[in-house]
Amino acid sequence: MSTTTLPPTKKTAPKSAPDATTSDRAKSERKLGWLLAGPAFLVMLAVTAYPILQATYESLFSYRLTDPDNRSFVGLQNYGVILSDPLWWQSLWVTALITFITVLVELVLGFALAMVMAKALSTIRPIARAAILIPYAVITVVSAYAWQFAFDINTGFVNSWFAWIPGVGTDTDWFGDFGTSIFVICLAEIWKTTPFISLLLLAGLAQVPEVLQEAAKVDGATWWQRLWRVTLPNMKAAIMVALLFRTLDAFRIFDSIFVMTAGANGTESVSFLAYRQTISRLEIGLGSALSVLLFLSVIVIAMIFIKGFKVDLSQARGEG
Repeated sequence: MSTTTLPPTKKTAPKSAPDATTSDRAKSERKLGWLLAGPAFLVMLAVTAYPILQATYESLFSYRLTDPDNRSFVGLQNYGVILSDPLWWQSLWVTALITFITVLVELVLGFALAMVMAKALSTIRPIARAAILIPYAVITVVSAYAWQFAFDINTGFVNSWFAWIPGVGTDTDWFGDFGTSIFVICLAEIWKTTPFISLLLLAGLAQVPEVLQEAAKVDGATWWQRLWRVTLPNMKAAIMVALLFRTLDAFRIFDSIFVMTAGANGTESVSFLAYRQTISRLEIGLGSALSVLLFLSVIVIAMIFIKGFKVDLSQARGEG
């Protein structure tokens, strides 16, 4: 007598019943969040929606402010002119280059400063945090002028102080070519905004459970192993927020370029190109189209970060 046996089935762990208390708490917290942030969200939407819609509308016209009578509807022609112009791609590349360099350096320096602020003695911790955050309190234009004066060939002190470094002399013109100009612009941006990233990362460090660090020490993990296996994974949400905010801010860079080079030596960013078309040349149609493309670029960057990091902020906050 033969017997047939069924193939082994994959055992699954029993599912626990959903926690109604946690779900109700999450719903109440979400409702409270909307009540607190809703008014500010509506105000920001009202303030920003009109300029965006106005720029989108103006981008569909051939419109020069000095010749308003010749305004004509051209549809998407302005976008075609921009996307077929090498100047747009040059500006986009410069913007991406500055963004990549500054955000990468700021992430490393910001994390180091966050570690210093988190581990500093309680007696000097307030002083250390205040000293680190001072550059971020300086207005961007003031910071740009300070760095321009420091590196200027006539009024600056950098050439005389660092003449001992190979390649640096008393007659070095930092704003005379593309490479050195980008170097100074990135340096100014890094000095100005690194405290912003360090502040966000400091908040992320405070969310790392100390019990996990102690358990890793007991297991014999080194400092580097604890950093890569414990600290950074638990800071994923904070790192994403810091990188997202700073990348969007760096991609819209305008002040430093306007003050230091005024777009000379091929240092025009997308924002500066939009400014030059709209304000200097009074080409409202082309300038509006550039602004819309900049806005769309920012949206694409935000979507890439959110999809790439795959961070559930509700779980990171501890709702789950």
